[in-house]
Amino acid sequence: MPRYLSDSDSDHNQHPVRLFGRKRPLHAVFGGGRVADVLLWRKKNISAAILIGITIIWFLFEVVEYNFLTLLCHASITTMLVVFIWSNGAALFDRTPPKIPEIILSESAFKKAASTFHSKLYLLFTTIYDIACGKDLKFFILAIAFLWVLSVIGTQISTLNLVYIGLLCIGTLPALYDRYEHEVDYLASRWNRDLRKQYRKFDSKVLRKIPRGPVK
Repeated sequence: MPRYLSDSDSDHNQHPVRLFGRKRPLHAVFGGGRVADVLLWRKKNISAAILIGITIIWFLFEVVEYNFLTLLCHASITTMLVVFIWSNGAALFDRTPPKIPEIILSESAFKKAASTFHSKLYLLFTTIYDIACGKDLKFFILAIAFLWVLSVIGTQISTLNLVYIGLLCIGTLPALYDRYEHEVDYLASRWNRDLRKQYRKFDSKVLRKIPRGPVK
């Protein structure tokens, strides 16, 4: 197992440093439920199906240049035909017809999804607000730099390609990190230590020399 490096400059008495400073296992960070299983490819069939579906949608829009309205109509026609054959064929084979509205539009499922979405959205906006207020100057500078780099990339890559690359990373990087966690944490801890050194130099040479008025 590789040796971890702490945030201090000393190489002695090292402690494990995980990526982004997390203290919980990666599966728990993603919620520990079905979403975590899909992101970490513990349900390979579902994960692969989602990744293939995203790739097909990207291919239709970006390569084939399918019109959105046309694709929506064709998909609706196909779905209606499948449901028609399924519901009418179920009676011939003494099967129960599909109860799609009850499954998809379940009230309890909607309430659970809405509650989860609200809590995640609130946490996201709270984090963004704290960064924008400058409570952590390091994260504020990193956020500005990240958004600027993203804006530069956006001028070179279409929005659809950018979204597809983002979804592709979400569907593959967590699983790869889960598999090579020790190696990634080792490299990340070294990079984090070097970044903190550079930030301390920047803080001492630039930020601390900025004149500030008296706090009232």
